[in-house]
Amino acid sequence: MSKNKGEYTRGEILSQPEVWQTTIQDIQKEFEKVRFFIKDPYSKKYIVMGCGSTYYLAISAAYLLRKKGFTASACPSSEFVFFADSVDLHETVIIMISRSGTTTETLWAMDKVRKEMSGSKIIVITVRPDAPLAKNSDLVLAAPQADEKSVAQTRSFTSMHICAQFLSEMLSGKSSDFTRLESLPEKLRQLQNRYSSLMEEIGNDLRIKRFFILGGGPLYGIACEAMLKTKELALTWSEAYHPLELRHGPMSIVDDQAIVIGLISDRQQTAEASVMRDMKRLGARTLVFTDNIQQSDWSEMDHVVEIKSGLDEQQRGVLYLPLIQWLGFNHSLAKGYDPDNPTNLSQVIELSGPVPL
Repeated sequence: MSKNKGEYTRGEILSQPEVWQTTIQDIQKEFEKVRFFIKDPYSKKYIVMGCGSTYYLAISAAYLLRKKGFTASACPSSEFVFFADSVDLHETVIIMISRSGTTTETLWAMDKVRKEMSGSKIIVITVRPDAPLAKNSDLVLAAPQADEKSVAQTRSFTSMHICAQFLSEMLSGKSSDFTRLESLPEKLRQLQNRYSSLMEEIGNDLRIKRFFILGGGPLYGIACEAMLKTKELALTWSEAYHPLELRHGPMSIVDDQAIVIGLISDRQQTAEASVMRDMKRLGARTLVFTDNIQQSDWSEMDHVVEIKSGLDEQQRGVLYLPLIQWLGFNHSLAKGYDPDNPTNLSQVIELSGPVPL
């Protein structure tokens, strides 16, 4: 039976409130297991790794851990395999993130840890708990209900991000923010109801040839994933930057064929608003995501999405993504593409042969 273009991706994007709800219910059951998994967690260092989308998720996860007072960094799995000699691995916990659990470079990294870091703990975040990566880990946090048929990650990314948020809380030994995180599914439902039609309108505009997506601090990894999603789904030139970095060269190609999307933080909102106004004066279409529209003057912007989450900037970051996924999905359809099957891509990168060392 034939299917409509983007049938799988459409359903996966729109199902996220329900999937998040189940993910949150399941992940909270792991609190005691995580709490006692690592003794004296603040004495450890944490390396978070993944490939593609999950590397960008690793950037976010490492920030969340640092926010809780842990020493944490992110790297692509392949960088760990080939350049781990530059990393201090003493007393290190490895957190591996993979949708499929079969990504070759991450399996290589696991093999390296097992051979060269005896006694190291490995935590895996995935949507496929029966895959090789999960089976060979020491602890698994899984969101199987978020698995996908599509090539591009949408609900799997956001659900694994929620797992990473809860993991940072669990490792800190506290559950005080669980209630705040439990509000995410309903907040997303409200956002989809209010702004899905706006994302469709922007996505259908074929005058847009370039995407610039800006996010700082806890929102940088989110901005990178949003960049990748518009690139994968709509085959459109897209870049992500820390907001003020856009002035240092990239704005030379900002014009009336570009859209600049600002994921606005709390702590540097004034500076980010100034960047957005500068890009508007250069002719760009502008789209702002902010939690409280009253905190800055957005009158010059073309579009403003008010999140109204009441959450802080690291807790609410995952809420920005589903709307941008929906924008990219509609831009793909407007260009005549099938979002389920991006050009030159497959759902999993699996390489044959031994580790090329």
